[in-house]
Amino acid sequence: MRILHIVGTMNPNAGGAAELIRMMVLHQPAGYSSEIVTTDPASASFLRELPVPAHGVGNYPQWSAPKLLPWLRENRARFDGAIVHGLWWSIGRPARKAFPGRYAVFPHGMLDPYFKRAFPLKHLKKLPFWCANEYWNLREAQRVLFTTALERDLAAQSFPWLYRVNPMVVPLGTEPPPADEATLREAFYARCPALRNKRFLLYLGRIHPKKGADLLLDAFAKIAQEHADVHLVMAGPGAEDAWASALQTRLPASASARIHWPGMLRGSAKWGAFAACEAFVLPSHQENFGIAVVEALASARPALTTHPVNISPELLTDDAGLVEDDTATGIERLLTRWLNLSQQERTLKSHNARLSFEQRYDIRRNTETILRVFEQR
Repeated sequence: MRILHIVGTMNPNAGGAAELIRMMVLHQPAGYSSEIVTTDPASASFLRELPVPAHGVGNYPQWSAPKLLPWLRENRARFDGAIVHGLWWSIGRPARKAFPGRYAVFPHGMLDPYFKRAFPLKHLKKLPFWCANEYWNLREAQRVLFTTALERDLAAQSFPWLYRVNPMVVPLGTEPPPADEATLREAFYARCPALRNKRFLLYLGRIHPKKGADLLLDAFAKIAQEHADVHLVMAGPGAEDAWASALQTRLPASASARIHWPGMLRGSAKWGAFAACEAFVLPSHQENFGIAVVEALASARPALTTHPVNISPELLTDDAGLVEDDTATGIERLLTRWLNLSQQERTLKSHNARLSFEQRYDIRRNTETILRVFEQR
């Protein structure tokens, strides 16, 4: 079975779909082969670093990809099916034209009604594109793939009067961390030497309003005095942006001294951060799945998160973390609840976190389930 992944960009800084595709092609089951086509320029160096052939036919981040449809038509005979990753790019219509009845769409949370509420004018601007393109792209897809039942149900609320899909809930996940935890920790401490032998909570993701980074910083500042031995790591791109810089300047000195900004962590340093932290925190206002949440579970670290993170019901079911509202009060309560747990309770949640990963989110197993969509007619 030969599968083509169609995506706007494979830039690793984009995370999300790019990271999922990388893991899927790395762990595809026997009998499957994959290639990737993207609107990145062909010269993009990160395309050459992928483990399967990757073809750049555009000039990301431009929204037009005039070379994509000709490329798809020229190469479609080599593939048994295509997966379109994401909406609002100029990739769905070419896939529909080139692979009629042989493509699936992964919205990756882009139909969450959060965006309709948070950005109503932007939603109105999307309306003509939805009517002319995305509605038909999803309607004619063999399957529209949702990562949770909650994502599937929420997706129907964005354009409820013009929405028809053939939905399928498929499991996502991540890879387990490398086995040598001591080496991973050292890779992290090389980036954050001040945290050796220190307690800390880990935020790993874009420093962005949607992720609730401001709520986390404010909540930590409030509880910092009472819990003087706890530090906070804010790892991810965007710390240098004006919005994030303004957040940092308003923090009291007592809290600011215990907040660390290592930038984006990858590879061993990323896994070392999970291994060394006490718990992972994601106070997001909207999260389709949350790969970083699952990476924390894989590292046997509980996730402290919010109800708009779509896998939060599973976290509660598995007792693998804590969940609160995505408000200032909710995030302060989230941190306080964790820090007030006994060591025995924290250890139990860490144990449950790893079990949750093994039972639900191991991408080595779940990739096969996703790809077999093309064997179902």
